[in-house]
Amino acid sequence: MLKITILVGNPKPQSRTLKLAETLVDELLVAGTYDLRVIDLAEHSSHIFEWPSPLMAELNQAVADSDLLVVASPTYKATYTGLLKGFLDRYAANGLRGVTAIPVMTGADLSHSMGVDVNLRPLLVELGASVPTKGLYFVTGQMEKLDEIVAAWAAENLAVLRLLQPLVLGMLGKNPQVDVPAGADASVTVSNGAGA
Repeated sequence: MLKITILVGNPKPQSRTLKLAETLVDELLVAGTYDLRVIDLAEHSSHIFEWPSPLMAELNQAVADSDLLVVASPTYKATYTGLLKGFLDRYAANGLRGVTAIPVMTGADLSHSMGVDVNLRPLLVELGASVPTKGLYFVTGQMEKLDEIVAAWAAENLAVLRLLQPLVLGMLGKNPQVDVPAGADASVTVSNGAGA
């Protein structure tokens, strides 16, 4: 089973940002092929800056052990939230090595739509995550079109992932000594973009 984690940096629990991330996972992956863990940082905000913190250490490890990580944040001051940054600052360099991540941001309008790729994506790459797709930016005033917008993003970006599969398999065939994370399977089934 794939380990999928949704990490949400919205200070409001059970937010629209969380709903977007959950919809994306449902669209990308076939039900029954993964275990999902949701980490809604709003529920842990009082522990973010505690050092040491067994709770934060456990959450950090769960994220680092993910096969796929969906990192979602609302747009605050043209970028991701301080809550999310505070959590991610707990990682050492390359703390997310071996994790494939998808950056997701929400906002009131399109004026900060580049923030997901200009700000959040580089942070995840700096931490060692692989980020093979464009980020998903969603205007929260379009909640009635959530499924349609996520399906369109998934269709476009699944095509990119499908193009990478032969390359990855070829590299693994040439370099069998390369570490493949436990649970990784080159034959993983993804949705056809029509929902799961």
